[in-house]
Amino acid sequence: MYLKSIEVHGFKSFANKITFKFHNGITGIVGPNGSGKSNVADAVRWVLGEQRIKQLRGASMQDVIFSGTEMRKPLGYAYVAITLDNSDHQLAIDYDEVTVSRRLYRSGESEYMLNGTACRLKDVNELFYDTGIGKEGYSIIGQGQIDKILSGKPEERRELFDEAAGIVKFKRRKYAAQKKLEDEKQNLVRVNDILAELEKQTGPLEKQAEKARVYLRKREELKTLDVNVFLLENVRVREQLVEVEGKLRIASGDLQETTDKYESIKEEYERIQGRIEQLDQEIEAARASLTDTGVMRSKLEGEINVLKEQIHSAEGNEEHLQSRIRNISEQLSERDKERDTILADKKDIDDKLSALEEERAQARELLEKTQREIEELNNNIESGKNTIIDALNNRATIKSKLGRFDTMLEQVKIRKAELNSRLLRAKSDEAEQTETIKKLEEEFETITNRIKELTEQQELMDERLSGVREELAGKDQKLRDTQILYHQQKSKLEALSNLTERYEGYGGSVKAVMEQKDSEKGIIGVVADIIKVDAKYETAIETALGGNIQNIVTEDEETAKRMIGFLKKAKAGRATFLPLTSITHPQEFKNPEALKEKGVVGMADALVKIDKKYQNVAKAMLGRIMVVDHVDNAVKIARKFDYGIRMVTLEGELLVPGGAISGGAFKNNSNLLGRRREMEELEKKVKQYLADIDTILNDIEEIKKNRNRMRLELEDIKGQIQRKFIEQNTARMNVMQAEEKKNETTEGFDELKTEEQDIETQIKEIQEGKDEAAAELEASESLEKNVEVQIAGFQAQLETKRAEESTQASKVSEWDVEVEKMRQSADFQRQNLERVEGERARYTAELNEVKEGLHLGKEEVERKKESILEIEKTIAASHTAQSDAEQKLKEDIQMKEELSGRQKNFFTSREELSERMTSLDKEVYRLGSQKERMEESIEAQINYMWDEYEITLSDAESLKNDEMNDLPAMKRSISGLKDEIRKLGDVNVNAIEDYRNLMERYTFLKTQHDDLIEAEKTLLGIIEELDTSMRKQFNEKFAQINREFDKVFKELFGGGKGTLELLEDEDVLEAGIRVIAQPPGKKLVNMMQMSGGEKSLTAICLLFAIQNLKPSPFCLLDEIEAALDESNVTRFAKYLHKLTKNTQFIVITHRRGTMEKADRLYGITMQEKGISTLVSVNLIDKELDD
Repeated sequence: MYLKSIEVHGFKSFANKITFKFHNGITGIVGPNGSGKSNVADAVRWVLGEQRIKQLRGASMQDVIFSGTEMRKPLGYAYVAITLDNSDHQLAIDYDEVTVSRRLYRSGESEYMLNGTACRLKDVNELFYDTGIGKEGYSIIGQGQIDKILSGKPEERRELFDEAAGIVKFKRRKYAAQKKLEDEKQNLVRVNDILAELEKQTGPLEKQAEKARVYLRKREELKTLDVNVFLLENVRVREQLVEVEGKLRIASGDLQETTDKYESIKEEYERIQGRIEQLDQEIEAARASLTDTGVMRSKLEGEINVLKEQIHSAEGNEEHLQSRIRNISEQLSERDKERDTILADKKDIDDKLSALEEERAQARELLEKTQREIEELNNNIESGKNTIIDALNNRATIKSKLGRFDTMLEQVKIRKAELNSRLLRAKSDEAEQTETIKKLEEEFETITNRIKELTEQQELMDERLSGVREELAGKDQKLRDTQILYHQQKSKLEALSNLTERYEGYGGSVKAVMEQKDSEKGIIGVVADIIKVDAKYETAIETALGGNIQNIVTEDEETAKRMIGFLKKAKAGRATFLPLTSITHPQEFKNPEALKEKGVVGMADALVKIDKKYQNVAKAMLGRIMVVDHVDNAVKIARKFDYGIRMVTLEGELLVPGGAISGGAFKNNSNLLGRRREMEELEKKVKQYLADIDTILNDIEEIKKNRNRMRLELEDIKGQIQRKFIEQNTARMNVMQAEEKKNETTEGFDELKTEEQDIETQIKEIQEGKDEAAAELEASESLEKNVEVQIAGFQAQLETKRAEESTQASKVSEWDVEVEKMRQSADFQRQNLERVEGERARYTAELNEVKEGLHLGKEEVERKKESILEIEKTIAASHTAQSDAEQKLKEDIQMKEELSGRQKNFFTSREELSERMTSLDKEVYRLGSQKERMEESIEAQINYMWDEYEITLSDAESLKNDEMNDLPAMKRSISGLKDEIRKLGDVNVNAIEDYRNLMERYTFLKTQHDDLIEAEKTLLGIIEELDTSMRKQFNEKFAQINREFDKVFKELFGGGKGTLELLEDEDVLEAGIRVIAQPPGKKLVNMMQMSGGEKSLTAICLLFAIQNLKPSPFCLLDEIEAALDESNVTRFAKYLHKLTKNTQFIVITHRRGTMEKADRLYGITMQEKGISTLVSVNLIDKELDD
């Protein structure tokens, strides 16, 4: 696997889209300071998920988006993508090529993509686990990471070694398992508290459930009897109903028959009445008709006269129409002549128009030719300008090259000046150096003695710190123990509060009523809510109350009645209510002398604390119960008073009148009375534990302050030691440098002369490069001048052509005007032709219309003549019709008189039928009422069965018992069962379901409890297994890294020794790592005592050792060799080349030795201010060759 490419767009100074393509081996990225080289490393670190903006050298994450320049606007997003070759499938993904990209918008939105598919940062991190690639790995190393390795605390180096040892993913799994283990422990505490509360409820609820079962059995027997009684009663009533229905049908039939007769007579009467009225109308109409016939004949004769006058008028209009036809024909002849003249003129104009358009087309062709020539000249001018721009860009590159040569020349001259200075000092300061060496050796001895004193102080302070750590560990353990107790008691309090609020342990009916407390203001609460009692009396008082502890106290009887109605409606069971308005005179204790007996504690109502308002409630339930210390004294008192006193002992034994004694152990006491007391005690404990935690935390804080103060003192001592080590090392190095300088003065003149010759050679090469660049600059300027001359020539030709274009365009415009004039003439002739045609069409239509009118006039005269003949026939017929109407009038008057005679006989028959109908209607109503009462009785029985047992008649038939047919005996049995049910008292029917649900919940929680115990064991096993594996793997890998570090150290330093050590007295998985180095010819020292160059080289040795042991697919190094001298750079580059067998390297560098070893170079520069661009590889290679 290796890095194939990096694509950057809008990231920091990379405003334009740039793609870096890489191959195996070493790729160098070079460029001047500030050109944006390190932004490449930041881009790779960012796309791999870096979230710490300081690591990206910014103030906020939006700083990575290109912010714009004076010439460029800011971009809206930053985008980076890296592509890796995964053909060896080193990454756990089924792709031969993997592309990871990240995009950030200015709005703050960010997205990651994996091969074009959206993914999470977690997915990216997991993909690169234990590969060395990642923001925390060792594949991207900059100067900041080098400083961290060198100057950081030993604990801060763990991440690098964990990644190299391959235990990062195991550590993450361990952390997840520990977090899950803590959650499981918290869950276990809560489950234990809930189980303890549930165990207290099972006993009382089991008793209530058993009582409910007895009640349900009795109810089932009562239901069987009720159902069979209902069936017998139903049969009897239905038989009676069938008999009544038969009588009702007969009476209804007679009533219907009588009613039909009555209606028939009524209808006949109404029919005759209607006929008489019709005859009256016909008689009146006949008389009117005879009168109208004479009037009609006079009217028809008038119409004949009018028609004759109209015929005479039509005959005069015909002559006028004939004259109009002759005039229209003359107008049409004139319009035909005018049309022929217009057509001849139009043909001449069309011929002239065609000739003009042909001449205009020729002029336009010349104009277009000239315009094409102008376009060609413009293209030539634009091409010349582009050539000048390219020359200017090339010149900028050449000037940049000249600037680099000047920089290189200046650096070489500085080196030459330094060399000359060294030669002069070597000749003049030999004696002075000998004296300096002596003084430095004395200073070195003084510093060594001071280091010894400070080391003794450090050991003493370490011992004191160890004692403080032990004390702090003890406080931490005490804090954890107290916190566990706090959480246990708090969980128990929360569980108890939850049970109290939900009225757990109470019957379902009580719960249902108490749920209405907020909406029903008259509900005060259950008895247990209003009574408080000392813990020592709780058992006695709860035993004395018995089932009464669940009674509900209300303000008045109305509230109790409403709640009873609510329970019935909701079918939620039964409950006992204690209205304050009805409990006003509770019974007094009848044997007050018994209070003086031995062992008597007092009356039960006197031992409870209760609001004065509810005193009568307590007295009613407890005022006749005496509390005795133990059962022996209670038995003696019972005998003395002939077993007539109800007593209860402090341990819960109950003695009732008649001699019965109940007692024994409470299997699971619900403790309804003591819940609130227990909650108050728990609240006090929780507050106390919280106060203890605060106290312990304050103690821990004080100890930590003391520890921090001691640590500061220890750090001060260590700092003094470090400074003394530095002073010691400085003194030693000054001695060594003085000796080296002395030896160089004596023995190294030849080497210095050789170096001086090398510098002269470099100066010569740089000067030649400058000359060549200057020649290129001059050629570029010459090219620009030539192109400018050509552009001037083209512009002159362009002006000439533009003048020609103007002339030709004017001519074309003139031809356009002529053509337009001719077209207007043609349009005028066309309009005249259309006018003439329109007039001809109008005259033709008018001629046709006149002819049509003439024809229609003749037809109208004929029709009117026919109408006159018809009217004359009608007048003749009216004389005949008048005689027929007079005959029919006489017949209608005779029929009316006959019908009036028949109508008078109907009145007597109607009176007789009406009396009979009234009698039958009363009988039908009586039988109908009797039937309704029987049906209501049957419906009432059915409703009773439904309301009481929720069964229908068909359901009841299935429960019928044929042996039950003695109705009186069955009713007696029903009465007896109801008495037995009444004696059971308050029954919580829901207790059976509540008990079953409670046991299901208890079983479920018990299973959960066992599962949590098993899960805790499993997680502890996983953590232990992970710790064992990680310790083994880390120890093996650490030993290998240590050996490899020493090997690389000797190779890069040319000797010496490098060692890695784990801090003592710490877990190997958390211990810090100390780096100790011994350069050749020096004592063993830690990193702080080394020079800057030695530190950098030592850190590089460590990184190379890790790469040897566990190579990362690629490694990006950002100027990590900047602090090395030339000889060490050469060694670094040589060893880097050696590592390319397993790792691809991308190196950001300024050093020539590193560049020479690179297989490929990329150059980064800022040709435009503030924008990084990629310079061609060939250019950089050429510069290096020069």
